[in-house]
Amino acid sequence: MLTLFGVVTLIFFLFNAGMGDPTQMKLGQRSNKEAALRIQRDLGLDKPLGVRYAAYLNDLLPLSLHSKNEESVFYYSRQKYGGVSLSVGSAVAALKFPYLRRSYQSEKKVSQLISSVFPNTLALAMAAITFASIAGIFLGMLAAVFSNTLVDRSILTIATLGMSTPSFFAALLMGWIFAFLLGSYTGLNLTGNLWELDDYGNGLQLQLRNLILPAITLGIRPLSVITQLTRGSLLDVLSQDYVRTARAKGLSFMQALRKHALRNALNPVVTAISGWFASMLAGVIFVEYIFGYKGLGFLMVDGLNNLDMPVVMGCVMLIAVAFVVVNLLADMLYALLDPRVKFKA
Repeated sequence: MLTLFGVVTLIFFLFNAGMGDPTQMKLGQRSNKEAALRIQRDLGLDKPLGVRYAAYLNDLLPLSLHSKNEESVFYYSRQKYGGVSLSVGSAVAALKFPYLRRSYQSEKKVSQLISSVFPNTLALAMAAITFASIAGIFLGMLAAVFSNTLVDRSILTIATLGMSTPSFFAALLMGWIFAFLLGSYTGLNLTGNLWELDDYGNGLQLQLRNLILPAITLGIRPLSVITQLTRGSLLDVLSQDYVRTARAKGLSFMQALRKHALRNALNPVVTAISGWFASMLAGVIFVEYIFGYKGLGFLMVDGLNNLDMPVVMGCVMLIAVAFVVVNLLADMLYALLDPRVKFKA
């Protein structure tokens, strides 16, 4: 909870005090003083920064206090907030979902904008981390089994290159090679969404091929980290006494690896997977924009270009919540992988 509070505070003051004036962006070429003042009043930008911050916190809290005065910035509107309200003297207590406000540009609810693109980003992140986890653990096991051989050195070299390659460069390279040069053979598109209208007007059609290049691009760096972690952790576990004892009792190397070593070696790998999965929601920005894949990153870049602060802050808030939730799930998974890990009340 303190983490989320810190994120809310940071992004509010960063985007409200450090960004440009969204009023001029909304006005465009029709700028005049009266229209600018009217838009600032409509957006609540005419209030002091401290009042706007308190109002934003009140909007986010599931249980919040509001005023009955329609002129107050804290006025409760059922149409705006929904939920359940209860009058308490001169105030209104509301139990509601967090209100992320409306977009400055489209005037749609930010929650609606995010919910329309978040499934696309979630599918991309899931595909990328699945690819990175399966390939990374396999390559890490292969490198550990053939330690200090040409196979091991080749895998480590590839992993190092993958870690040092920025996502935007990898996206450009993958798109140029597999969609532009080899597109007639691979059948992959340079840009495209997960759901697209077909040419015959039959509604939205699932286009899984548009997921392949973004998912592989997004998965390259976590794959490299998982490969090196799996190799190092597995080599450490294989040198432990209980593995040598298992071999002495007649288990083959592969049996000892599968039944004893691999499970105990996966704890640091799970940490990496959970951390990378959460960070992918932030890292998709460049990948989605380059491949024209309309997800959370594409929405965030569009919001930044238009100084649409509610949209940007809503996206950042969702990413922060994802970090917290994924890390909690990873802690629970530790107990399943390692019996030595116990939860204390």
